[in-house]
Amino acid sequence: MPRTVICMPTYNEAENIRPIIQAIHAVVPEVHVLVIDDNSPDGTGDIADELAERDERIHVLHRTEKAGLGKAYIAGFRWALEHDYERVVEMDADFSHQPKYLPEMIGQLDHFDVVVGSRYVAGGGTEDWGLLRKVISRGGGIYSRAILGLDVQDLTAGFVAWRAEALASLDLSDVEASGYVFQIEMKYRAHKKGYRILEVPIVFPDRIAGESKMTPDIAAEALWRVWKIRFKV
Repeated sequence: MPRTVICMPTYNEAENIRPIIQAIHAVVPEVHVLVIDDNSPDGTGDIADELAERDERIHVLHRTEKAGLGKAYIAGFRWALEHDYERVVEMDADFSHQPKYLPEMIGQLDHFDVVVGSRYVAGGGTEDWGLLRKVISRGGGIYSRAILGLDVQDLTAGFVAWRAEALASLDLSDVEASGYVFQIEMKYRAHKKGYRILEVPIVFPDRIAGESKMTPDIAAEALWRVWKIRFKV
């Protein structure tokens, strides 16, 4: 397998960080993991440091404050590119992105530039979601696709694998979105560059432990930022 790193932002994921990394290495043992911790008060960063001391496949990037999901991913992407990884994966630490899908997603990068773990293609879905969350997620996708003219069914998906050369060609310094709309902007930028995007089905359960990072402010951000993306990128 080409050199691959999983960029995993964390904030208060002390309950999940050990088991998620163990689960990743159970299915893709050669893959490296970069934990991008935003100074978690529950000690997630300290646990990640302990793991990294014992395993050369684990790395930790400490940030001084919680500054948004998008900013954490940008920091991780830059680190990955600086360290010459060939493939870069975005993934949450809460088990809503299940490691069992990693072999296929990484493998499909032999043929595609971007591989999206999608809830909204045949075979994909969600588990243990309330009606309101489903409506927001589905409605947000329909709204964003209509504005951007982009045929990706799961635009807000955060489980994404990238060929490093595709990621490097995007102007990361120009990406402004800090919430979940970051995922929409990155896919739109890849589309505008003409990159081949594949959606593979995943089932997305609710998180196993800890609290969701989604807030009303983050959801509302998408409503106006999608228009800004449309006319800026």
